[in-house]
Amino acid sequence: MTQVEDSGARWEHFPHGADIGIRGIGPSQAQAFEQTALALTAVLTDPSLVLPRRRIAIHCEAAGPEALLVQWLNSLVYEMAVRRMIFGRFEVHLAGSALDAEAWGEQVDVPRHQPAVEVKGATYTSLFVGRSPNGAWVAQCVVDV
Repeated sequence: MTQVEDSGARWEHFPHGADIGIRGIGPSQAQAFEQTALALTAVLTDPSLVLPRRRIAIHCEAAGPEALLVQWLNSLVYEMAVRRMIFGRFEVHLAGSALDAEAWGEQVDVPRHQPAVEVKGATYTSLFVGRSPNGAWVAQCVVDV
């Protein structure tokens, strides 16, 4: 399953045993992180079904880009659980070891969103943040479902 954006950014899932691999690809590291967040949403529902009714600010810091990706995704999982929301649009800004982002979404509407599974968290399994041979940024990991 893959979704392509006009900017060349896209997300995809990759198989991993009982869990699900999520991957974001983009022309910048920030866009790859945004696409990985969309891939996280796509584990739950079709991201196009999520309306941007409410904006949530998220700040994370970590020692390196891989740990920052896990922090970012786990922050989203936390916000989804605590606020009973689902997000479908993201804007990420990276500065050194810090991430500042905005996530737009809405309360989960079970009949409309039909959530497939519950994501428990991002893991360090298959964790990678870096450039692909064609120069695009890739951010990926496996999420526990």
